[in-house]
Amino acid sequence: MMPTGPPSAALSSLLTVVITTSPTPSAPSADLISAVLLSFRQHCPGLTHCRIIIVFDTYERIEVKSRLKKGTVTTEGARDYALYKDNVKDLVLEEYEPPREAGHVLVKEDGSAEYGLSGDWNHVALTISRTEDRLVTFIEPSQRLGFGLAVRSALRIVDTPYVWIHQHDWTLISNIPLEPILEIMRASDLDEAAPVKYVCLPSIRMLSYAVSSHVTPFPKLRSLTASLKRDFTSVLHPGLAIPLTPLFFWHDKPHIASTAHYLERVFPSRLAIPRGSFIEDTVGHRARQQMKNGVWAKWACWLYYPNEGRLMCSRHLHGRIWRGAEFDLQMKLRWADGKEENEGTEMDEETQADEG
Repeated sequence: MMPTGPPSAALSSLLTVVITTSPTPSAPSADLISAVLLSFRQHCPGLTHCRIIIVFDTYERIEVKSRLKKGTVTTEGARDYALYKDNVKDLVLEEYEPPREAGHVLVKEDGSAEYGLSGDWNHVALTISRTEDRLVTFIEPSQRLGFGLAVRSALRIVDTPYVWIHQHDWTLISNIPLEPILEIMRASDLDEAAPVKYVCLPSIRMLSYAVSSHVTPFPKLRSLTASLKRDFTSVLHPGLAIPLTPLFFWHDKPHIASTAHYLERVFPSRLAIPRGSFIEDTVGHRARQQMKNGVWAKWACWLYYPNEGRLMCSRHLHGRIWRGAEFDLQMKLRWADGKEENEGTEMDEETQADEG
């Protein structure tokens, strides 16, 4: 797919980019976020012209062994993550903010992320730092939030109608027609049968989704796919077809969504998602069950579907085991030479469970 041309000036008023990040073995290097931003420039340059929010989720505790999925880091990992946050801030400010002789001035304010039953104890204090023009924002919680509450904390300070949600270990690998997708989403507001409120980007496990086991065994999902799957067109890009198929899940992988729809559907109350949880592990499964019963328009989830679902648009770098671009290159060279085994890259028991 060809790029749709340079981004328009109006794009920054429509969309905010939200990237969530957390402790990773590649810290203190900012390689992970650097790879994400590079993929934006290559495959969706409009994203580098939008406001951006980085949520630095933190760890739960310090122990002898690191178990990142459980929120546990080592003493060294805690030190590395503090340095990582500084490196990511420098990287993002350099990418999104024009250079200034006096350096970047960040305006700080306090925030809070509440969860669970009402009570003074069920909240996490947030530090929110913004550039004066509000183009770049950093959110740092005092305790671990988990992906769900990290996203909600960002959404609450978003003032654009749409958001791009992106975890730190996903990169784009195909061109994304961002402006036409946003135009289609705006135009669909009056379409009660086929509103477009959420568009997910396909990864390897979502290829040919419309004819996969996620859809075909369920009569109502097959029927919805047959009636809704189509090529959308936009007024401003009449020669470009945007293929979408209904998606019967709310995924955490890279997606574009209506800000108001996100808050209404995923976060209707403080009880919606527990601290430390993912959206797809909680709300995602509830949404799918409703969709299997025929309630789809309430969620209005779509999957970008180029080349009849055969084109992958995003790749997972597996941030819990990825150790940075330099280490990755070294290992590839070793494998190519056949001189050494895959030393030092064995998955721990937690990662093996995740991958299985």
